[in-house]
Amino acid sequence: MVAAFVVLAKCADWLVEGAVDFALHLKVPPILIGIVIVSVGTTTPELAVSVSAALSGNAQMALGNAVGSVIYDDGLALPLVAFFSPVVVLIDKGVLRSAAIFLITVDLLAYFMVFDGTLSRGEGAILVVGFVCYLLYTYWEHRHGRSVVDEEELDHEPRPWLNTILLMAGGLVGVLVSSKGIVIAAPIVASAMGISNIIITLVVVALGTSIPEIATCIVAARKRQGALAIGNILGADILNICWIAGASAVVNDLVVDTDVIHFMFPAMILIVLTMLGLMRIGYRFERWKSLILLIMCVTYLAVLLSTNPGAISAHEVP
Repeated sequence: MVAAFVVLAKCADWLVEGAVDFALHLKVPPILIGIVIVSVGTTTPELAVSVSAALSGNAQMALGNAVGSVIYDDGLALPLVAFFSPVVVLIDKGVLRSAAIFLITVDLLAYFMVFDGTLSRGEGAILVVGFVCYLLYTYWEHRHGRSVVDEEELDHEPRPWLNTILLMAGGLVGVLVSSKGIVIAAPIVASAMGISNIIITLVVVALGTSIPEIATCIVAARKRQGALAIGNILGADILNICWIAGASAVVNDLVVDTDVIHFMFPAMILIVLTMLGLMRIGYRFERWKSLILLIMCVTYLAVLLSTNPGAISAHEVP
């Protein structure tokens, strides 16, 4: 599992670099690189792991990975932006407003769909359509001159076309192979430790597949590109629910214990609402706000480990 995570992080980094160069070759606007292409690239590990898990019949890992990644993105990756940024991050009011409405709507809709313990193929397709609408709206937003990454200047030359394609292809293959290793290893680790599969999913797998977002946030913050990092997180939150959970349900109905559903979804919605509310205060993202989110993430982990929702005995783990 450790080896798979190492390969996953590195290959996801290659994939993101290749995607950025690809966008530069096509002269795609910076807004689409920041909030769409980068977020799509950094959420590729979650997509690969969740779809592989769904195909293997492991619905708890497929859905738990998507929801858990949102919690770690907001409660861990995002706080690192303020901690590592040498300047206070300013937030675009218009974009935050539109992203907040879309994100809250998607989270509540997904919770309503899975309230009975099942996310069906049809419901997954609705979420995927929501992802497409998100992409179209982001493009429309850019065309009307609204951007969350106005200060982002991509002044470097892209790699040659061949190198760009090889980088993207190699990154994608590596992500797919390593994600399969994680899906295979996670139940074995759970069985060996005598804990439930959902704990491994929500703690280890979800955190591990969030590594690209965490790394992207740290690098962007250190380079004074905090808005790019925040755009990445907002985009990743929407993608995790619309694209990752939705695509996983499309390939196979996701049937999860209701006690697990009613634990992880309210936790996710609470931290998302808190994150959006803190961003709206002064439209600045400061360190004290990051501390609140970090405390919420730690509290979530403590409650998760103490209550062990969906607990099953070791011999029941596949």
